[in-house]
Amino acid sequence: MRKKEKAKAIFDTLELLYPDADCSLDYMDPLQLLIATQLAAQCTDARVNIVTKELFQKYRTVEDYAGASLEELEQDIKPTGFYHNKARNIKECCIKLLKDYNGQIPGTMEELTSLPGVGRKTANVMLSTIFHKPGVIVDTHCTRLSNRLGLTKSENPDIIEQDIMKLLPQKRWAKFSHNLVYHGRAICQARTPKCEVCSILPYCDYGKKKLK
Repeated sequence: MRKKEKAKAIFDTLELLYPDADCSLDYMDPLQLLIATQLAAQCTDARVNIVTKELFQKYRTVEDYAGASLEELEQDIKPTGFYHNKARNIKECCIKLLKDYNGQIPGTMEELTSLPGVGRKTANVMLSTIFHKPGVIVDTHCTRLSNRLGLTKSENPDIIEQDIMKLLPQKRWAKFSHNLVYHGRAICQARTPKCEVCSILPYCDYGKKKLK
């Protein structure tokens, strides 16, 4: 089976399993999603959602984050891990938003990745969720599953993004990313994947070897 056919078959199967798969971070506006996505680096969405429940009550505007005490912001986001770097990036990001974008979230990859703490993953979350532009969101689930499925041979997020972009039409990029997250949580877990009950086992290089 050619890689494009394989990717389509995987997408179609996962789409039936997870028709409602979407961004699982809680947010009410673009700023909240930007902050939540930055906090989600090396942290689960579930934990981020717990932290942001209070955080978003305390910090409501770009100005609030830009003017925040760094030490206080660090304590407010501490449970998400790497809080020194995250707090500094969030504060500097919001300062730059005020300085260069009149406090608005920009809508291009180039502009988004110019913001402190915003890489291609965060930018693609914003572009696909807020601006409805195509983007492949490469997180730990996407990295693990795309390698196990044989859709890429790389651990580099930028290369994985390019590999998946070549296999599926643009309109499916973001949904495929969300489908992989849902399947990674439910079935294709890092340490104990449930290959024996996996619906996409016929397309999975890793699973077929594991069950031999």
